[in-house]
Amino acid sequence: MNPLFWLNAQARDGIVSGAALAVAVERFGLSWAEAELLALENGLLPARYQRNQKMLSTAEQLRLARSRVAVIGCGGLGGYVLEELARLGVGHLVAVDPDVFEEHNLNRQLLATPALLGTAKVEAAVARLGVVNPAVTVLPAPEAFSVANGAVLLAGCALAVDALDSIPVRLELAAVCAGLEIPLVHGAIAGWYGQVTTQFPGDTTLADSYTRSGTGIEKELGNPSFTPALVASLEAAEVCKVLLGRGTPLRRRTLVIDLLEMEFVERLD
Repeated sequence: MNPLFWLNAQARDGIVSGAALAVAVERFGLSWAEAELLALENGLLPARYQRNQKMLSTAEQLRLARSRVAVIGCGGLGGYVLEELARLGVGHLVAVDPDVFEEHNLNRQLLATPALLGTAKVEAAVARLGVVNPAVTVLPAPEAFSVANGAVLLAGCALAVDALDSIPVRLELAAVCAGLEIPLVHGAIAGWYGQVTTQFPGDTTLADSYTRSGTGIEKELGNPSFTPALVASLEAAEVCKVLLGRGTPLRRRTLVIDLLEMEFVERLD
């Protein structure tokens, strides 16, 4: 019996359970990624994505599984972005961050726990996402992003996600994405406030929005638990739309968020 025959025999109404995939992994020596791809390529939807089904087709789920996305920064924004993309089913994630967890990260960073203080953020991302969705390949890059290594870190990626807290590095990321001709989904947070936009090749949204100063105003205004969760979710939605060519991305416009007054304003760029 081959693995596809097994999966077809176990499927019900085009959906194959995680238990059946686990048997395929064990019996036929497949990785979880290979087992899920085999199912999706043959029109079978892994049950873990069942609740995606009303908004995403099986073909679109396959496209996500074949996609590669880089998340630059694995802290407040990046931890949430990584987890949401993994749960969505984006098959290849590059996690870039040179830092380790410190105690002040515990109030808002999804990947941070007291037991992981001193642990590299990218190592925590690999461990966490391996439990959340073993079919997702996470490539850790425990280094600071720069124009010198940017093209290597983003090689093969369909797009990049900005989860940084440094304006100069953010602008370097935008420049590297422009050179590689890939979109950049940008998010920024500070206290009650945040913003999201998506820059496509040829656009200059970020360069027009920022001057080359140090960190943003996050260190002045702080960050609670909910601001990064919200902004990261909006970034994940933008990633999904761009990868699938669906909907209207935030191109040449920035969604500015004020959670204190509960106002969402669109700024045209």
